[in-house]
Amino acid sequence: MSGFDLKDTERRMRGALTVLKQEFGGLRTGRANMSLLDPIMVNAYGSQMPLNQLATVNVPESRLITVQVWDKGNVGPIEKAIRSAGLGINPITDGQMIRLPIPDLTEERRKELAKLVGQYAEKARIAVRNVRRDGMDHLKVDEKKHEPSEDERKRLETEVQKMTDTTIAEVDAAAESKEMEILGK
Repeated sequence: MSGFDLKDTERRMRGALTVLKQEFGGLRTGRANMSLLDPIMVNAYGSQMPLNQLATVNVPESRLITVQVWDKGNVGPIEKAIRSAGLGINPITDGQMIRLPIPDLTEERRKELAKLVGQYAEKARIAVRNVRRDGMDHLKVDEKKHEPSEDERKRLETEVQKMTDTTIAEVDAAAESKEMEILGK
């Protein structure tokens, strides 16, 4: 049995694409999106906890996110965590409800975000190419052990290359789409 696993290579490439889409979800585009708050950790009950384990997050309209805090004692820490998250959102607290109005993006901020999209996409491309390199290295090691035949190795290398090209094309398409969304085109 060879050490190379085509399914594992595909899974790892897909993983890079999934991470990229999660990172894109955290970028503010001028529209309310619950995933904007996903990375926020709150200092509560003596430890760092994800915001969504302390409150209900909703998007009642396109420019507003609401955070219904379950425990009154966590309102302050949640508000502080949102302020310090660097999202450029100013929380408005009303009892246990925190309203997050989403401001319009300035042209300068749009350009910064578009640049960030490019950086995230490049990280994903590098991750995909690293998975490709690992796969090709495994095939070379297996070839030295004479495990797959030369024809089988060439076929697998072609498969890995096709997978790489497809995944990078998906990364590029996702980046282009997110950039258009941010730049409002």
